[in-house]
Amino acid sequence: MLVLLGIGFAAGVITAVSPCVLPVLPIVLAGGATSSGRRRPFAIVAGLVASFTLFTLTAATILSALGLPGDLLRDLAIALLFVLAASLVVPQVGYLLERPLAFMTRRRTGDLGGGFVLGVSLGLVFVPCAGPVLATISVLAAQKRIGFDTVLLTLAYALGAAVPMLLVAVGGQRVARRFRERSQLFRRTMGVLLAAAAVAIVFNVDRDLQTRLGGYTNALQRHVEITGSAAARLAKLRGAEARAASPKPTGTSLPNYGPAPAIQGIADWLNTPGDKPLTLAKLRGKVVLIDFWTYSCINCLRTLPHLRSLYAAYHRKGLEIIGVHTPEFAFEHELGNVRTATHDLHVEWPVALDNDYATWNAYSNQYWPAEYFVDRRGDVRRVHFGEGEYDVTDRVVRRLLGVRAGVHAQAMPDTTPTERITPESYLGYARIDRSRYAGVPPAPDSAKTYEAPARLDQNVLAFGGVWTVGHERAVAGLGARLLFHVHARNVYLVLGGAGDVRVRLPGVREHTVHVDGDRLYTLVAGSRVRDGLLDLHFTPGLTAYAFTFG
Repeated sequence: MLVLLGIGFAAGVITAVSPCVLPVLPIVLAGGATSSGRRRPFAIVAGLVASFTLFTLTAATILSALGLPGDLLRDLAIALLFVLAASLVVPQVGYLLERPLAFMTRRRTGDLGGGFVLGVSLGLVFVPCAGPVLATISVLAAQKRIGFDTVLLTLAYALGAAVPMLLVAVGGQRVARRFRERSQLFRRTMGVLLAAAAVAIVFNVDRDLQTRLGGYTNALQRHVEITGSAAARLAKLRGAEARAASPKPTGTSLPNYGPAPAIQGIADWLNTPGDKPLTLAKLRGKVVLIDFWTYSCINCLRTLPHLRSLYAAYHRKGLEIIGVHTPEFAFEHELGNVRTATHDLHVEWPVALDNDYATWNAYSNQYWPAEYFVDRRGDVRRVHFGEGEYDVTDRVVRRLLGVRAGVHAQAMPDTTPTERITPESYLGYARIDRSRYAGVPPAPDSAKTYEAPARLDQNVLAFGGVWTVGHERAVAGLGARLLFHVHARNVYLVLGGAGDVRVRLPGVREHTVHVDGDRLYTLVAGSRVRDGLLDLHFTPGLTAYAFTFG
């Protein structure tokens, strides 16, 4: 655990020098510079660490239970920053603000109290550039699995981020000493600086800076967070084991990764007798192919014909397939939606709804699709991520079953893309790739009019018209458009609601796609790769989640 805490601390330090934290630094500078008390910088850091740790782990749960919007605390913190700025510009406001906090310090000026309040507000508007450490903390918090180790890791991360800020605050004090003769003017100047920084945060300048300056901290992250050692420790914290990392020698061409983790934490089962649960223990003696999938994932959908072929050829000979449906989007949690998709996609094998990612985490899985091959004794013998290698899959299944060489599953066309194509692209603000997005930063959870740029580079997208960009999706308003410079043969988009999408792409006949529910839709199906500006016009009320390509 000590090593993981060190990784968390170092990841926090890297975060504090990343571009997305730059708008916070003037506030720290002003906070330290407006008091000669030596303890004030430490009070600022203490408030930041306390609020960031507490609300990172519990804010979503508290706000959800109270039915309050997710950005409420951030809005309150921004308002508090403006109040603190006013207290510097107008001394009477500062005196009124610090009086209730006098109990926190023997000094009437409230060096500790005012500094701590400033730090608390910073902890709420502090939006770090996410890496594996923060992603793990966020996942555990979202799943309400907050243990002592998670709290310690969050504290270590927050302390790491706070150390450079403490240096900035102390530096601000040293600068302030040179202006003692004009202290009141200096305080007012710092107040204006603090207010300007708060305005920058209101308009998401932190996210814009991250986009414009690029990921210059990525190289540092690769040596700290994005390592095999860090990945293994973070997986263990999530309650998962990286089983594929250390296979045991078997004397055969198939490695042995040890006993398969149990299928656990399943919300519902489909395609079992009476929709009753299955366990690997009950399937002992059979060969089991565990397939992690979700019904709106084009990569998963392209594997289904091959799985159907395997199931038809080998089910009676002892093969069982379990489709572990781990949802990517909110609508994929709904039993009715998964039941309909399973029927429409002709999925006949058992399907387990892994809505809380319990089985996903037990396997330390990270991909859709992912396949784990379990032998008759219950050991994992092959792991495969993504599409393709269907001939290898067939040979492995035959070997594990002991089927004679002359028996094969029906060969199906391999539609796995082999060309360089546009990457998968999300539209919610939580996962949108800022390096491949043009225009003003998305306004989280609020309707906003976007002006589409006149030109887009390859693989770059932009909003046009009115959109409400949420955590994982974007909801179309009046005149809503999506423009995307794509390089692909096929274009798919996960959509929801009811309405139409008008599709324009050079070289493709203009057409309309009708949307009648939450699922993956094919916008363009071609025989060759095209490079051009995709222009989509949406009926107001439609929801768009993510693009995929083929």
